[in-house]
Amino acid sequence: MPRRRPFRRLRRTPLVALVPAIAVLALLLTGGGAGHAGNLAVTQMDHALDATLVLRRDDGAAGFLGSGTLWGDGARVVTAAHVVKGAQSVQVEDRHGRRLTAPVVARDMRRDMAVIALPRAAFGPGLVPSPLPPAAGEEVFALGAPLQAEGSVTRGIVSAPARQVEPNVPLRLIQHDAAINPGSSGGPLLAADGGLMGINVRIADGSRLFAGIAYALPVAEVARMVAGDLPPVPDLGLTLRPVTGPIARLLGLETAHGGLVDHVNHGGRAWRAGVEAGDVLLSLAGQPIAGPGDLGMILGDVGGTARLVIWRDGSEVAVPLDLGPVPAGGALSLAAPGAGFARIAQYDWAGLGITLSPGTRRIAALTAASPGWSAGLAAGDEIRAVNGAAVTASALAALRIEGPVLLQLARGGRGLHVLLDPWATAPADVPLGGANALDPAVVVF
Repeated sequence: MPRRRPFRRLRRTPLVALVPAIAVLALLLTGGGAGHAGNLAVTQMDHALDATLVLRRDDGAAGFLGSGTLWGDGARVVTAAHVVKGAQSVQVEDRHGRRLTAPVVARDMRRDMAVIALPRAAFGPGLVPSPLPPAAGEEVFALGAPLQAEGSVTRGIVSAPARQVEPNVPLRLIQHDAAINPGSSGGPLLAADGGLMGINVRIADGSRLFAGIAYALPVAEVARMVAGDLPPVPDLGLTLRPVTGPIARLLGLETAHGGLVDHVNHGGRAWRAGVEAGDVLLSLAGQPIAGPGDLGMILGDVGGTARLVIWRDGSEVAVPLDLGPVPAGGALSLAAPGAGFARIAQYDWAGLGITLSPGTRRIAALTAASPGWSAGLAAGDEIRAVNGAAVTASALAALRIEGPVLLQLARGGRGLHVLLDPWATAPADVPLGGANALDPAVVVF
């Protein structure tokens, strides 16, 4: 059995018995006492802050992405995959202002992990994984740059040491209540002894602001990612929903268990195994599937060909399901180099999803998810200047956008500027919400 950090049972203690302890504590806080016993924790935190990095875009603008954690000997940085997104390289900066460009060498979008290789150990040694598993109630510290506030530290406790949040991902996250916010992702979660417990990746509130529930990748899974020992999650090519009591009765099942197949992708693994919409998945590789979350965890342990038991037409049917790696030249095909959509050289306002009121500089309407909408424009905004030059209504209507533009706006009696760049490649940040999204209505595998 793995060792756990010791806990002390709380006892009622007479106040008089606490007097010597209070005196010693006061002595230590004022700097007295041999060895300055409180300095060890300060030193550990100082090193941890040195190992907590800020990641920026490697695009000339160096826009903020999130946090990163210097790992082990300092030759790797670990972070969340949603922080670096699809970037091939990022800028890495420490709290002393040292900055360098480094490649993203590995990413797992399903588990939300990414690894960055440093060309040299430029920032010194990193954090060492804690040898002990997390335990409910133990103290933890979250470090990072929440809302771009670099070098922040918050404190909390482990709320649950292993909670599956994404039902289609074989991963149990550490739930804790140390405050984190957008920008914290990729930063370290430390145990009270200074060991690296995990990497912060998400919060529960759909508004993307802290609601008392935060999640971190367990350090053991991160270590496997760094070592290249973490197999990809197989894509089954199907959509499941939990089997509720009414569904079970209507399909002739004695109890509500399994996953009801809503859809099967033509050519995918499930399709090749003969799975059909309307089937109920009951077990895989001898392990029962009570709901979609169970299937997700089984997929992390099984490889090769596994026996899948399904419920169809009132009886059980077993089929072989191939969970091996996708062979080169298999069902997936890549476009030839250079192929794809041509870059749009010029936009008019309609192409940006913007409708101007005739004869005015005012935005009458915006198309959802358009470049104008993504930039933060709103219906009712009045465009007063473009790239610092005042513009008339007629000139504005005739304007063609051939590059990023800075719009000076009037909104609700106040002025503001919006940078409109329809060629920006960085995806918009999206909330990673759901306190415990296990077994929602529909799960894609």
